Amino acid sequence: RKISPKTAPNLRLKWKFYAGRDISATPAIYDGTLYFPSWNGNIYAVKEGDGSLVWKQYLQNLTGLNAPEGLVENVNITVSRSTPTVAGDLLIIGLYGPAAVIAVKRTTGELVWKITLDYHPKALITMSGTYYNRAYYVGTSSLESLVPLEKCCTFRGSFVKMNARSGAILWRTYMLPDNNNTKGDQYTGAAIWGSSPSIDDKRNHVYIATGNLYSAPLRIRQCRERQMNRTGEPTQPDECVEPDNHSNSILALDLDSGKIRWYHLFGGYDVSIIECSDSSNPSPDCPPQADQPDVDFGESPIMLTIYVNRTWKDIVVAVQKSGYAWALDRNNGNLLWYTKAGPYGLAGGGSWGAASDEKRVYTNIVNSDAKNFTLAPSNMITTAGGWVAMDARNGRVLWSTANPSNSTAYGPVSVANEVLFAGSTDRMGSIYAIDAKSGKILWSYQTGGSVYGGMSISNGCIYVGHGYNVAYGYSLNLTGGTSLFAFCA
Repeated sequence: RKISPKTAPNLRLKWKFYAGRDISATPAIYDGTLYFPSWNGNIYAVKEGDGSLVWKQYLQNLTGLNAPEGLVENVNITVSRSTPTVAGDLLIIGLYGPAAVIAVKRTTGELVWKITLDYHPKALITMSGTYYNRAYYVGTSSLESLVPLEKCCTFRGSFVKMNARSGAILWRTYMLPDNNNTKGDQYTGAAIWGSSPSIDDKRNHVYIATGNLYSAPLRIRQCRERQMNRTGEPTQPDECVEPDNHSNSILALDLDSGKIRWYHLFGGYDVSIIECSDSSNPSPDCPPQADQPDVDFGESPIMLTIYVNRTWKDIVVAVQKSGYAWALDRNNGNLLWYTKAGPYGLAGGGSWGAASDEKRVYTNIVNSDAKNFTLAPSNMITTAGGWVAMDARNGRVLWSTANPSNSTAYGPVSVANEVLFAGSTDRMGSIYAIDAKSGKILWSYQTGGSVYGGMSISNGCIYVGHGYNVAYGYSLNLTGGTSLFAFCA
């Protein structure tokens, strides 16, 4: 049976696969098998039909790579946190420190190749890569924004194209000017960390989006001091942004060369590390803060085609931690519409991945700072997270639904056949099926552990893991989990 608004209320637990530790990655599904990592250090392949184990591999033993010490609290082993990518008979996996990518045989999990993309001690891969035309595309991220101010910073985000068969790097594009790996009066940051890059074969583009700066040259910090407390629309130009600073940006890169074809930075100056942005008593040495610091794009743009003014237009849309959704013309990066979907928060806003059925664009709103979030069309106010649908043609908010568990909503959203699926980070780990047209909740289930990841949808079933009892820099106070669940209509 197909999932639809009619059948979604009948979703029932079909099977549960026990891994013993948190599962926060959205599972990949290919040819009757699910592939996913757990925070216990394993990668699993299980049968879609009954959840039986096909194979598992312990990443530390498989790769011989060791996680940098103290990178993530509660986790001192080599793990992956992203969705594995199917590439023919291979499965390609990004590691959450060291920042390495590995390929295994899809049928057995046997190691084929491994490549470290960034040797920075705080570098890691959080993005789920994309396979296209014998190549694998992925970005590098880091946790360097968590280091003490006096040790900050040298990391620069980069985006890489690799030969999927061998792992050879074909090109790499950095998001910031070269800083000679020295800290101080330099640009650092601009991590690439959420969802999967989008490939546009018609234009030969790959679309990505980036995070905030960790540090900036003195001239930029002084510029910010001069314009403190400026007000105005988030679209207005910012004199403190130089053309080779590609933080907080949506970019189109050429598939063959990695050259930046166009880019658009949103939100202006944003130099932020946790010690300075998440402290009631920041050090006097902290760089001047943005009015809303740390407004990363924690997701890649999604591609869709809309019909406006009697013409078809190819666009990309991404939602920022600021709570704003941005739609750009794929030809040139021109801004077509923007919308405030929900409140800003240090962890979002929108994060990890929006979805679209080309009629509407859907996003989570984490609401990590528990701000007042006015819902549409009811005008009711919640301080929880929630989910929002916007008209793809113009960004108009059609509905927003508060998380009924009165908690944050960190995970990406998925949509199929007019049903939106989303998870909640409440202690009982609620998951929801929502009518995509109206925002009405059609079905819910408590998994028993905070749901931080997204749901995969296939053959009338949904698949989701639970648990997120890991911490990096500051604890989210979420509950752990053990399992992956299959629900079928």
